[in-house]
Amino acid sequence: MTDLPLLTASQMASFTARGFLRFDGVVPQDINTQFLAEMGDIASPQPDSTLRQAYGRLLAEAGVPEVAAGTPLARAYPQGCAVNRMLELPLVAGAICSLVGEAPTFDHHFLHVTFPPAYHAGGESVSQHTHQDSTIDPRTAFDVQIMYYPHAVTREMGGTRFIPGTHLRKVSEVALGRYQNICGQQHMVCEAGTLLFLHSGVWHGGGVNLAERTRTMFKIRMNPSQSQVRKFDLSTLQPQSAQRPIFYVKSQPPESVEEILMTPEPWFEQDTGRLEMVNRIKLWRYLTGDPTYDADYWLTRLENQASA
Repeated sequence: MTDLPLLTASQMASFTARGFLRFDGVVPQDINTQFLAEMGDIASPQPDSTLRQAYGRLLAEAGVPEVAAGTPLARAYPQGCAVNRMLELPLVAGAICSLVGEAPTFDHHFLHVTFPPAYHAGGESVSQHTHQDSTIDPRTAFDVQIMYYPHAVTREMGGTRFIPGTHLRKVSEVALGRYQNICGQQHMVCEAGTLLFLHSGVWHGGGVNLAERTRTMFKIRMNPSQSQVRKFDLSTLQPQSAQRPIFYVKSQPPESVEEILMTPEPWFEQDTGRLEMVNRIKLWRYLTGDPTYDADYWLTRLENQASA
């Protein structure tokens, strides 16, 4: 097994329940500076061009390599470039290995640049609609998206918003787009070098930039090429002794995988929110390779087929 610092059972349970892991300021500043230099200067549009045309020129000239979908991630970026250096950081490589295995496949990447009002030449500045990138993806297996923030993002800059816990609910992306603010949503206000690891199903969108400078984020999506089962630090996984009491509980047990998996999000409804609990347990069974695992008896009662 790898010598990389793998995710702990608690971190994996949190990802299972909430669909994301956030690591603030973990990319060294020299890599952040190199990345921004490789992407090139972002100048305001010329009077004879539209913002879309200016963005097109930026993407064409930026130092983002063209990489075919299906390329092994290890061969996607030139050695020594900023993205390659970021991916080779032990914390990043360990998290990738824990989530998608040791040999993930490159899916796609994109340089997201959000422009301030001054760049819109009188046009309206709007936020991106809320969406889910994997609406057509019904698998239990999942892809991972890394969102890399190479410079500090203030609240005014409208950093990525996302809704924790939405990754296991499949929806119509068109219908989802009508929602702009959902109870419990988070906004990426962060320092330079912050990374957000997202389950490919998390609902998210880019916020409107009301600052004076552009906001840059680089996204990489990767697919597992091997089993995702038991790839995290198994030494941190405590055996489950028994089902804990539910609903009427007098004592407060210490934090456990069960406590993490069964903590609801603010947007959960009283009834259908229970479906999220069931789906979390199913995903944890997949990640641990334990088809008998249960938390708070949710699947046990559903699978109860008592013989006559």
